[in-house]
Amino acid sequence: MNTGIITASYIGASALFIMALGGLAHQESARRGNFYGMLGMGLALVVTIVGLVTQNHFVLIVGILAGGAIGWYLAKKVEMTQMPELVAVLHSLVGLAAVFVGWANALDHNAVSQTPVEQAIHATETYLGILIGALTFSGSICAYLKLAAKISGKPLQLPGRHIFNLVLLLAAIGFCVEYVASAPEGGIGWLVAMTIIALVFGVHMVVAIGGADMPVVVSMLNSYSGWAAAAMGFMLGNDLLIVVGALVGSSGAILSYIMCKAMNRKFVNVILGGFGNKSSGGAGAAGPAGSEEDIKPIQADEVADMLASAKEVMILPGYGMAVAQAQHTVYEISKKLKDKGVNVRFGIHPVAGRMPGHMNVLLAEAKVPYDIVFEMDEINEEFPNVDVSIVIGANDIVNPAAQEVPDSPIAGMPVLEPWNGKTTIVLKRGMSTGYAGVDNPLFYKENTRMLFGDAKDSVDAVLKYLSE
Repeated sequence: MNTGIITASYIGASALFIMALGGLAHQESARRGNFYGMLGMGLALVVTIVGLVTQNHFVLIVGILAGGAIGWYLAKKVEMTQMPELVAVLHSLVGLAAVFVGWANALDHNAVSQTPVEQAIHATETYLGILIGALTFSGSICAYLKLAAKISGKPLQLPGRHIFNLVLLLAAIGFCVEYVASAPEGGIGWLVAMTIIALVFGVHMVVAIGGADMPVVVSMLNSYSGWAAAAMGFMLGNDLLIVVGALVGSSGAILSYIMCKAMNRKFVNVILGGFGNKSSGGAGAAGPAGSEEDIKPIQADEVADMLASAKEVMILPGYGMAVAQAQHTVYEISKKLKDKGVNVRFGIHPVAGRMPGHMNVLLAEAKVPYDIVFEMDEINEEFPNVDVSIVIGANDIVNPAAQEVPDSPIAGMPVLEPWNGKTTIVLKRGMSTGYAGVDNPLFYKENTRMLFGDAKDSVDAVLKYLSE
């Protein structure tokens, strides 16, 4: 294929990827953004296969078909509640691909005749590509295990962990210098040592981060996978990979910043250790934030009566709603209330669920209109005018300890403020703490009522009484 056609196609694919990111910035245009992304990837694949690949087409086609079949199966099988785990696994595959490409380049000593300067640059690109890829791979696998509750969500903070991380970093830098000086004829031993170090660092970095910081970890690994792809682009001399990797890497970094801001966290602090690492003080260390006598249970029929007689209702969904797959019933409740003349709105915290945008996707799946879904910053000032706020499976994102307990592990984290409304109804299985391991004073407040039970059973019962 003509080089000009390949270049023009890559430019077109890059433009489509940029349009995809623009579309994903808003709920109304997200579907269109996804279409642009798929179109751009399809164009890039066809042009690369037809225009650049000159041999081993059978192996390539088999790989594409196998990967496509696995992707299709996962997309059909994985529930929306498992999307964070799926995203973490996909990030790990990008990192693993970067490692394989990097090692293939490192072992291909005689592919191109290069000057010493070009050799040094290429060796550095290869080294960094494997480093970022290996770190992304092992870190993403560890994040998956935490999100899937296969290992504890609590931070594993080893004694002297910061010194250990510093030693790993200095060793990686030193090995890079040695490898670049030895490549392309040698240096494989340095590359092996670095790969092991990167794998260990990826695991150690994520296990030291608490479960409440997982949304930041997911977006951070997304950024790492982008930079790994960009490194592959430099190694292969592929401009499209560089552009796409830079887009993913930079957007993931921006998202990490937004998540940290939403949690009143500093990115460096998240990397160095997560929530729940304070040994004294705070709601997390002091035990329950109230007494059992302060808990006021309520039944589903009473909830239905309160909602039907209200003028302003705010629904605050959390991960518990996602696990229970209750979003469709919740939307049916909102429609019933609207028919009764009640103004119903949804309030979404930026880090509700286990990944950024998780709740927005669930509500969109249930066909909740975009114009009644509001972000935390838009809705917090409205709570004094709300008659009933109903919290469904949320905990940390509605925890007043973030404002009321100065030494709490979540102190300073911006939260939704339903306690400022007239009545708050919390749907929850029991009195367990949230993902941050911090007890919630909201449950013991005078204007809070607790509807205990599975979220799906509870909302089904409320809908039944509203329909009578």
